[in-house]
Amino acid sequence: MIGHRHDLIPRRSFLQLGMMGAASAVLAGRSSAAEGRPRPSPKAKNVLVIFEQGGVSQMDTFDPKPDAVAEHRSPFRPIDTVVPGLRFTELLAETAKVADKLAVVRCMHQPTPGIGNSHPKGSRYIFSGEAPGGPVDMPDIGSILALRAGSACRYLPPYILVPGNSEQAAESKSGFLPSGLSAFKTGGLDLSASDWRVSNLDLIGGIDPRRFRDRSDLLSNLDVGLNTLGANSSRQVEAMSSFVGQAQDMLSNPLTRKAFELTTESETVRDRYGRGHRGQCYLLGRKLIESGVRIVTVDVREPMTDRTPGGSNMNWDHHDFIYSTASTKIKGGGPGAGRYGIGTWPMMGSTDRAFSALIEDMDERGMLAETLVCFVTEFGRTPKINERLGRDHWTSSFSIAFAGAGVPGGRVIGETDKEGGYIVSEMAYTIEDYAATVYEKLGLDRSEPLRTPDNRPIFIASKGKPIPELS
Repeated sequence: MIGHRHDLIPRRSFLQLGMMGAASAVLAGRSSAAEGRPRPSPKAKNVLVIFEQGGVSQMDTFDPKPDAVAEHRSPFRPIDTVVPGLRFTELLAETAKVADKLAVVRCMHQPTPGIGNSHPKGSRYIFSGEAPGGPVDMPDIGSILALRAGSACRYLPPYILVPGNSEQAAESKSGFLPSGLSAFKTGGLDLSASDWRVSNLDLIGGIDPRRFRDRSDLLSNLDVGLNTLGANSSRQVEAMSSFVGQAQDMLSNPLTRKAFELTTESETVRDRYGRGHRGQCYLLGRKLIESGVRIVTVDVREPMTDRTPGGSNMNWDHHDFIYSTASTKIKGGGPGAGRYGIGTWPMMGSTDRAFSALIEDMDERGMLAETLVCFVTEFGRTPKINERLGRDHWTSSFSIAFAGAGVPGGRVIGETDKEGGYIVSEMAYTIEDYAATVYEKLGLDRSEPLRTPDNRPIFIASKGKPIPELS
């Protein structure tokens, strides 16, 4: 029995290394294709999601409102982009230079009551593409892509979260799917630090790589135990055998560690993204996509270091002093205490630099042809400034952006009123529509249900529809 062979690597070690993400992907990636059913024609092979969590203010970024009343107007003026007639605010001066590659959806909203008051629920909504609170806990979009699409890269997990250690990272879940389909989280307080490494990629217990590769009995022992896993069909046996090979590759292939090594990038490229934590996280996202990872989600905020004195929990939840020129440093604390103002370098300055560099870099490398890039946030901010000189949560309208994979660039989708508070265009889209767009771009058949452990059929993005202007 496998459990009695102490010279074999324990199954728990594979879990610690994130190997089960690869395992489930191999078991999974053959659903409709394996059974001979036609699949939608994919326009993307990979997805890179930039999740700027906390609720980015739409009127301070992608949806400038110069005609709003003075007491509630953003202090950041509108500027022209490279696309005639398309304007962002001056906080996106660098992103304005790549606007011809972007489609900005200004008519996003959250119609489900209760989510707008909860960052955890909002984050869960973004990760899964389904409003939380339904009859089942839905898996992440990334977990579903790992299941349905697998990965062409044997030595890396199909779903990676960079860095995956913020307060909202716990909202990333595999739901009713096997836990092995969860995101592989890179970890790391500050990816710009010279000593940053992904800590859980080493072989367990000091095992020599050659010795590990020579253990041909690992596969035979796992085959013996397949019945205990319920694998009775030849397809499942074949898939599990493939998993073992993939697990071996991840543990011993030098390309695994190299994919996470930012030092392999030129100094010019690293400078281009910005040398701080955010810039290097965006860069790592590009590296992992380039290595063949199916979906990467970058969920990042600047950490508390000597570069951010007085800073804490620096997401986009600007309830207080949104236009502070440094840390809010609110005496006695408050909902937004410790965050830097939206116009500072740790906030939109570093974001504008990193996002524009990402789009430009991926375009130059030819990666946008087959990679869908999504810049998302869970909701927006109120059109009115509150008594604490901040903006509160707002679900009636917010903006997200897309690039690559056939997305027509240089366009705006939808329109809000003169204060940015309400959608006035006929089109209005939800996060379910965002999820449906991702699945459509990857060629997933949404008419084929997932199955819960009790064999209940669950359809993905069942309440959504692909955003037609992005096709």
